This record gives sequence, structure tokens and C-alpha cells, in this order.
Amino acid sequence: MKIHQLRNATLLLEIGEHFLLVDPVLGDVGAIPAFKMRGGGRRRNPTVPLPPEAPALLEKATAVLITHAHHVDHLDPAGIAWIKERGLDVWVSPLDMPALRKKGLNAKEVTDGFLGLRAEIVPAVHSTGIMGWLMGPVTGFYLSAPGEPSVYLTSDAVLTQNMLAAVKRLQPDVIVAPAGAANFGIGPDILFSIDELVTLTKSCNAQMVFNHLESIDHCPTTRTDLRDRMQAEGLTDRTHVPEDGESVTFEASSTPAPPNISTAPIPRHGFQKWLVNQVAKVM
Repeated sequence: MKIHQLRNATLLLEIGEHFLLVDPVLGDVGAIPAFKMRGGGRRRNPTVPLPPEAPALLEKATAVLITHAHHVDHLDPAGIAWIKERGLDVWVSPLDMPALRKKGLNAKEVTDGFLGLRAEIVPAVHSTGIMGWLMGPVTGFYLSAPGEPSVYLTSDAVLTQNMLAAVKRLQPDVIVAPAGAANFGIGPDILFSIDELVTLTKSCNAQMVFNHLESIDHCPTTRTDLRDRMQAEGLTDRTHVPEDGESVTFEASSTPAPPNISTAPIPRHGFQKWLVNQVAKVM
């Protein structure tokens, strides 16, 4: 299995025979609005271009996987146009299917066995308190292909006991987590703090891949800060902070036990999802 980091949360996941483009944000620098509201550093996004490796990696994509479609830093107009041009299937939670189909995308629900993969949708919380509600429902994905390491893409999230319980139950070999500690300048953080990332890493034996760094104006954590903290915690052997355009390869170390996939339906968040989709339309 390979993870090819493109920019922010956008990556190409090479798993089994598939190349899944995750959360495609493909616009030019400054193509989408600023997110920072107070405290300085407000800039239009993305703040950096796609890396030179991006065109070749994008050509490999065989399908698209989206963690949450209502935030433009996970699916932007350029990403939508690119998907339509290539006619790729878009795999999502049932929360996002209606909105994406209205955008003309061939959205399909991730279920256990899709594309020949073991899979589970893992609900996440994007912040705490009322801010978490306003950020809308998001979902991570656990994926596993025969003979390869399993991976858990947390999506944009903060650390919760439910997430720690899912990690303990599923035992992923690799976890991909957003590490920018995003904050609008008002209210609580809307992504893992570095302290939370340390706690998550110490809670399991997974290899950790940290992204969502140095490309959006409300994400203050730098790769250097993160690497320094992981070194101080003695976690550098299991933590990876790839540069844009960098790829990380993982090999299955042993024959894994079958994953303990949950069959419980995920919450539908009817009014909440409708509201955040309305807000997204005007952004």
C-alpha cells in the first residue's frame, strides 16, 4: 500500500488494484476563500500550489473517495470539474450521496466489500461543543485489501473516546490524520491538536501519517513543529509527515486477523446535514 501526499488532505491511496483519490482539492493558489477570521494570517486558499508530481499521480486515479463534501477544502470546484471530466465513481458515506449526485457526480455509498475491500464508515467529530455541530457531520473510513496493511482515514476530526474505541476495535496498520490544528481565530480548534495526535499515536501500534499541513490559512501547525514533538515523545519510528508530492510505502508485517467490522448504521444528521449543505452553497 502506498500513500501519495498531494496537498492538504488531498492524497492518492494505492490499495489493492485501486488508486483512490481522496478529498480532491485541485484549484490554483487563492482559488477558494480564506477561513481565518481573527488573529492575523488571513489569506485565500490554498496557500501553496499542487506539487510537480501531481499531474502524473492524478492520471493514475481509478476512483474518488470523499470524507465530507460540504467543506471546500476537501472538495473544491476544480476537483468536481476534474472528476466529471474523467467520469470517475465517487465513493462516500450515505450522508454525502444526495448532495454530490445533485452536482452531477456518480456518487456511491461505501459499504463493506466495495471495490473488493473490507470497509467501515467511522463517524467523526470536527470540533467540540456547538462548533462541532456547526462544522457538520464528517466520516472517516477504514479500508483493508487482502495481503496489504489496513488503513484508517480519520477525516477532519478532534480526538474522542469513540474514535479511540474504533481504533482499538479495528486495529488499523496505518492511520492518516489531519494535523494542522485548524482554528478560525474564534472558538475551539476544529482539528487534532498536537497533544491529541500524541495521545492517538500512543493508543495504538499503527504507523501514523499526518497531513492537512501548511496549505490552508487557518492551520498553524508546521511540519517542523510536528516532527520535533514526535521526536521528543520518542515516536519518530511510527510517525510520517510527508511533504507535498512525497509518497510513503507500507508493507503488511504479518497475516492480520479479520477486522471487527461494525454493521451498525451511521447517524443520518438530517437537519444538521441540510443546514451545512445550504451554507456550503454560498461559500
